[in-house]
Amino acid sequence: MEHIMSREHPLVSVIIPSYNRSGVLKLCLEALEEQTYPHIEVIVVDDCGTEDAAQVAAAMGTKVVRTRVNGGPTPARNLGAEHAAGEILLFLDADIALDPDAVENAVRILEAHPEIGALGGIMLPESLVSQSLASQYRALQMHRWWMPAHRPTLELHAAVLAVPAKVFAEIGPFDPRLRETVSSDYRIRVTRSYEVKLSDAIRGRKDHDPTVRMILRKVLRRARMSALDWHQGETPGDSVPRAVGGVLLLAAVPALALPLVAGRRGALVPPALVAAAMAMDAGTYRFAFAQRGVAFGLYFSGVHLAVTFTGALGGAAGVLQRFALSRLEKAAARKPNQALAEQD
Repeated sequence: MEHIMSREHPLVSVIIPSYNRSGVLKLCLEALEEQTYPHIEVIVVDDCGTEDAAQVAAAMGTKVVRTRVNGGPTPARNLGAEHAAGEILLFLDADIALDPDAVENAVRILEAHPEIGALGGIMLPESLVSQSLASQYRALQMHRWWMPAHRPTLELHAAVLAVPAKVFAEIGPFDPRLRETVSSDYRIRVTRSYEVKLSDAIRGRKDHDPTVRMILRKVLRRARMSALDWHQGETPGDSVPRAVGGVLLLAAVPALALPLVAGRRGALVPPALVAAAMAMDAGTYRFAFAQRGVAFGLYFSGVHLAVTFTGALGGAAGVLQRFALSRLEKAAARKPNQALAEQD
């Protein structure tokens, strides 16, 4: 099924879910003011923030709508879409500043390829505001790992996502019941009728977390919740080789006890598992060294191993939690049946 733009210059509705962080939101909105494509309406959805983000957005001439309760970015995106008048909906996170030609490129691609139902962008390998070592790591990692431009996308990311309004109406809104797999769920729904593409012509700089601790905490939570929300058709960790690498790192921890039972040979197992895990994601490590040199490459490697391990740990915790919940649900379902049998 193909969608057709009805106007020569379609209106683009940029929908930005926002929760506080008015300074970063201001940079996001300023970048939209610099867009080469002029037919844009901007809608900021204030998700019950406590800062002055809504006032900042309104002062810049942006349309502001507010959620009734703080529900996270997914309900905020859906609410923004309800108020949008554009033929193209561009969902954009509030901590991302797009390159000046990003919107124009999105319109051009969608007009040239009506078979595309969802068009994603990429993150540039530089952080928007924070320039700590941790944020520089995260910028490189996300550019290469989460939204790589060098291969076809396996997943979809709502952080920078253009969807024709007709397609959004046909497919339906983002599923507000999901937490960390909402983008994957939307990709699966779109690909039933349309193609999903990722383009490095749609670029932006994201403001990344400034400390390793914040990154690891977020990775752990997201991995656990992703495992809880996972359903058939999704790619674990966005990449099977990287997921396998995480499992190898997990296995390296109990393998540290092998020298106690296997002697010197057992001591070779943990470093071999770590080396194998790094080989599963070798392109990411090479990319960091090529981009920033040896010193930063070594720092990147250490943090990336920690991130990969933490993601695997969170995923394992989510799988165990999912299994436990499933057992509880089955047990609860058996009790009414047992009660009925006893009554008979």
